[in-house]
Amino acid sequence: MSTPSTTGPSVNPLFPGPQWTSFRFIDSDVMDSQFKHQLGLALYGMSDIGECLEALRTIGVDDEESWLRAWTARAEVLQQRAELAEEEGRSISAASAYLRASSYWRAGLMHFSFPEDPRVKANALAGYHCYDRYLALSDYPGEYVEIPYEDSFLPSYLYRSPHARGPAPVLIFFQGRDAWPEDTRWVYDGAMRRGYHCLTVQCPGQGMALRVNGLTFRHDWEKVVTPVVDVVVGLDGVDPDRVGLMGASFGGYLAPRAAAFEKRIKLLVANPGYLAWGPTIRASLPDSLNAAWEAGPDAFNAAVAAVGEHSALVEWYVRDSSWKHGVSTPYELFAELDACDLTEVAGRIECETLVMDGTEEAYSPGQAEQLYDALTCPKTFLVFDESTTAQLHCQAGGEATAAEFTLDWLDGRL
Repeated sequence: MSTPSTTGPSVNPLFPGPQWTSFRFIDSDVMDSQFKHQLGLALYGMSDIGECLEALRTIGVDDEESWLRAWTARAEVLQQRAELAEEEGRSISAASAYLRASSYWRAGLMHFSFPEDPRVKANALAGYHCYDRYLALSDYPGEYVEIPYEDSFLPSYLYRSPHARGPAPVLIFFQGRDAWPEDTRWVYDGAMRRGYHCLTVQCPGQGMALRVNGLTFRHDWEKVVTPVVDVVVGLDGVDPDRVGLMGASFGGYLAPRAAAFEKRIKLLVANPGYLAWGPTIRASLPDSLNAAWEAGPDAFNAAVAAVGEHSALVEWYVRDSSWKHGVSTPYELFAELDACDLTEVAGRIECETLVMDGTEEAYSPGQAEQLYDALTCPKTFLVFDESTTAQLHCQAGGEATAAEFTLDWLDGRL
């Protein structure tokens, strides 16, 4: 991507580095990233800066309980305000407050990994109660849909474009490990503005599919996407020959995996792309854990427990991921992560593919380029650098730019 450079030395002493991304809101890499994601929702009225900063004021570093409590407090205030406005017939204000309340209910669960806590299910349901009230009171064209999946279902939202003419293309979108698809509004909002319908899906391991229905991740993601496509191609107003698929974060592995087997996908977007998930995660771990992995399950499980006593990040990641992948030991978890590998199947992807990356991608450096190189289909590699201000993981803080470049690439292709 070539755009005029606007970078230079930081004059403001609060910025420790040459780009805006050097500014940290909390001294935790993961929490800081998640907070910047939440702050970016202000672009679409899904958060407000003062409300987010007020929540952050009471969050302790790597303290999941304080994270949940802080966002829950914001959600409760906004929901009460919305309910009062609705009772008094002030539907515009009610819809606005419900929308932000729904975001904060979900935000509290982004970094809270104790599935036995009753607040996990209660807060998820509260979030979508508020979201549904928002849709009912506003003119935003979204409707709740349940996608049949095995003996359960995948909670989803269908956004029909008011600009569609005749049978229109549809973009299927899902998130990754932490975020909720409704929060990535730049995707479905941008799609609708261009005449595409969009279906956002809470898949196994994600959203309410995990927290309410108890569904966990699986590496053979085509088993998830094929039932979704089965529903999508039968929807009124949808062109079954123009189905796109986009995955964000861990979805940058999941979506390509599905496209390797589900041939009704016309267009694929991986943001960012991943070729192999397991090695990427292990590369960020202490060397002692990588050595213990080679020694077998008992040694690895013991080593993870020992490291977790001194590293809140490792302890949180293993506990959080074990829940989401449906395993009980660290060794089982990393075996599951190793199964998330496209090396042998990337060549089966036939649809045109956009692989995205950022120059400050913190969680998968080099993986997007490896996926791009492994593809044999028509392909494009899109890298966001510091001149775009969208260089972080999944373009956190640069959602407007992400929407412009990503959706412009879809135009004329889907």
